[in-house]
Amino acid sequence: MPLGTNNVTAAAVPNFIPQLWSDEIIAAYKANVTARNLVRVLNHNGKKGNSIKLPTPTRGDATAKAASTQVTLIAHGTDTGVTVSINNHYEYSRLIEDFADVQALESLRRFYTDDAGYAIGKRVDSDVILATAGGTLSYTISNNTIAYSGSTYPTLYEGDGTTWDVSATITALTDAGARAHIQRLDDQNVPFANRFILIPPVVKNTLLGLARFTENAFTGESGSGSTLRNGLIGNMYAMPVYVSTQAPIIQTSGAVANQRLCLMFQQDATVLVEQMGLRVQKQYKQEWLADLLTADTIYGTKQLRSTAVVPFVVPA
Repeated sequence: MPLGTNNVTAAAVPNFIPQLWSDEIIAAYKANVTARNLVRVLNHNGKKGNSIKLPTPTRGDATAKAASTQVTLIAHGTDTGVTVSINNHYEYSRLIEDFADVQALESLRRFYTDDAGYAIGKRVDSDVILATAGGTLSYTISNNTIAYSGSTYPTLYEGDGTTWDVSATITALTDAGARAHIQRLDDQNVPFANRFILIPPVVKNTLLGLARFTENAFTGESGSGSTLRNGLIGNMYAMPVYVSTQAPIIQTSGAVANQRLCLMFQQDATVLVEQMGLRVQKQYKQEWLADLLTADTIYGTKQLRSTAVVPFVVPA
């Protein structure tokens, strides 16, 4: 028999039908992070505390065993540890009024999910890069620009492998420079496994002109190997090269303007502690007749091994 009138259809109750925001925003977040996936991530979800202390034991040396003598004991040595403060809490919120929600196309929601993932992913990436660059000197950060205070600067290198001269002309990345940076890691016994190069887009243009890079550039993309997903553009001396727009600008008094920071590092150089992974919440605010959508995360990051990273600068 035919249905009667006054039926409650989906079109009549759009605000009672849940929308899948969480998984979509998390997927967008994962698609927009680069540096986060290259460092050691420590899952601290659901645990209390505002910091984590990681042990830093020193390595021992082997000793020749003499006949008829006892073994040589190795003292544990000084273990000051590394404290990682969990002091970053970032959020992304939108208040979507019913009038707009009812009349807007689905593309509005797609924009918000993508924008939330991009905004938080960009913030996490920036903090990971700055932590990996390290340096004990004080500096301020504004609009992805590092400004070191005073007249003393951290030990940085230039693209050609030489030590950074603050006031002189900055050199672009060269094949010889890349090999010099690799040797710096080798001299510190840094494992070759899980080494990466992180560069700004301007260096990608330089690399495409280097035979050593283009000879081994990967061709074809599939699955997790997509540049659009993770910034991977190829390999240089068996090290994956990643492009990130979050590589900061360095501005210092007396320095050449508009320098960009690059990193050659091993995965264990930096740790990212996630106390609360990306969380997405939606709440209906009756007093506003609107949905409040918020995505947020809590984390901390710190350089663990300064010997496992070579920071160098190039012209912007």
